[in-house]
Formats: sequence, structure tokens, C-alpha cells
Amino acid sequence: MTNRMQAAFVERFGEPLVLRACEIPSPGPGQILVKTEACGVCHTDLHAARGDWPLKPTPPFIPGHEGIGRVVALGSGVANVRLGDRVGVPWLYSACGHCEYCLKAWETVCAEAQFGGYTRNGGFAEYILADPDYVAHIPDGLSAIDAAPIICAGITTYKGIKETEAKPGEWIVISGAGGLGHLAIQYAKAMGLNVCAVDIDDGKLDQATGLGADLTINAKTGDPASILRQHIGGGAHGVLVTAPSLTAIRQGVGMTRKLGTCVLVGLPPGEFPLPLFDVVANCITVRGSFVGTRQDMAEALQFAAQGKVRAHVELQPLSAINRVFERLERGDVAARVVLEFSDR
Repeated sequence: MTNRMQAAFVERFGEPLVLRACEIPSPGPGQILVKTEACGVCHTDLHAARGDWPLKPTPPFIPGHEGIGRVVALGSGVANVRLGDRVGVPWLYSACGHCEYCLKAWETVCAEAQFGGYTRNGGFAEYILADPDYVAHIPDGLSAIDAAPIICAGITTYKGIKETEAKPGEWIVISGAGGLGHLAIQYAKAMGLNVCAVDIDDGKLDQATGLGADLTINAKTGDPASILRQHIGGGAHGVLVTAPSLTAIRQGVGMTRKLGTCVLVGLPPGEFPLPLFDVVANCITVRGSFVGTRQDMAEALQFAAQGKVRAHVELQPLSAINRVFERLERGDVAARVVLEFSDR
């Protein structure tokens, strides 16, 4: 292979990404090099490029945390992946492995965690350095294009559903039926749950019905909590709020049944007030959920490998990344965009 690659860099926050050639990195001890076949585009990448969050990445950096590809080089001491393995380089790039959270298999909240496409260069590039202990192992038969959205949007929604603790036969609300929500609906149905999809876009709600949602509610037409109770009574056992909207979070808590759990995975800026009397008197749990662990990743990928979950994907080249970001900002992306890398 040549020693140069194409990559899209954030040079300055809030400015278009710069596509340029740079040197292909070499894996050091305990590292691997992955030749990218596909990389999903996530709203988090847009936040990274704008420097929206309190903990900011340091420009210049390469975004992308849904990179899938083949291992083409191994650093010294690597034993748990082999040349030619197909792996994913996800948001959780690495963790310390020995703190109280890592020891409890909650490595996602490790204080020393590193994040792909954020604190470590990511998948908007033809090659990616990765930590072999934290890559996703892609099941045979699952293509790079189909796997890419699973290692972020898929694992995030799958873990969020688990965190609601809703049981088969019970009701779950998926608030937001777009890029994350359309996967959440599929996971929830595969897990035996009754699904109510809530959105403000009739097109997305029609798609939700096609994916198996048992009930859909357009939140523009009325209070979704009241509409939900008219149909099922008592509210939902679990609510997963994927929409990055303070209004959706408030509505999500309102749709939660007594003793139920409302899980938040959308990350809008700001704060929101809790209806304390309702939360306390009805013993409602409100919980944040952040991506998922390596075990969650393996489980989420298995659902996809078995054909039970599949992202709706639009393919674009790396050169289109700024146009994709503009569309993301306008909300003009129906589901998930995946950047496809052709062999050079």
C-alpha cells in the first residue's frame, strides 16, 4: 500500500471539514491499523466539528466513530485480532481497564476513556489506528455498510432499551423515529416489546409503522402522554428518548407509567425541569444511557447479523462530508448516512 491516505479534518470549530492527503499512521505497540471500508456519519460528529460540548476535542482531528474495515497491520504484542479480521472502531476507543467502572463492565464511564473521532482520530479517513481490546468484532455475513450504523446508533438504542428494564409483552415508547429511533423500533420488536413511536414527522411515523410499531403518535397533534393513555392506559413501562429535544424529554417523562423508567440518549444542550411530584409519587426512574459496553456491542451486532435489525442507509463518498453535515444540521437526513470507501 502507498504511504498516503485521504482524510477529512476539523481544522477549526464551526468551519467546513478540510479533505487532504496525509501520511498513513503506523501501529505502535498494542495498536492495530484498519483499512476503512465504510464509516457511518452521526450527529455526534457534527457536535464534535462545532465544539459544542464542554469537553472539546483538540483540532486538527479526524471525526467518525462508525468506521468498519479490515485489519492490515499489527503492532507488537497484539494477540486478540488477526490480519484480515473485519472490525469496527467505535465511539469507545479505549478505557483504562482497572478502575471501579471498568471492573464492573461499565467502561463507557471510565474517567480515562478515549473516544473515536473525538479524542482519537476516527473513521473519516482511509485508515484508522485502533486499540484491539476495544474494537467491535463484525460477525461473518454482515457487510461493512450494514455494520457501520450498528456500532454507534445500534448499540446506543439497544443499550437504552435494556436500561428501561421493560419486559417482553410490555409497552415501550420510542421518542424520535429517525436515525436512532428507526433502529430502536426494530430492536424493541425483536426483544418482544410492544412499541409506540412518537415523532413530529408523519413520514418517519409511516416508516415506523412499516418497521413494526404497534402505535404511532404525532406529538404536534396533541399531548402524547394523553394520547398514549387513551390507547393503552397508564403510560408505557419504558420510554427511550432518542430525539435531541428538551420538549421530547419532558414529554417522555410524562409518558412513563408508574414504576416505569424513562431513558435519555438524546443530547440537546441545556437543562430541563422534572415534575417532582409525579416522579416521586409514581416512583418513576429517569436515567441517562451512554452508548454501551463491549458486551452490548456484541449483542447488538448479533441482532443485525441475524437479520432482525437493519439500518436504512444512504451511501455517500468521503468528499461529500460537508454537504452531509449541512443536511444533518437542517434535519434533512431520513435515517443514516454511510461513507463508502472504494479500493485505491
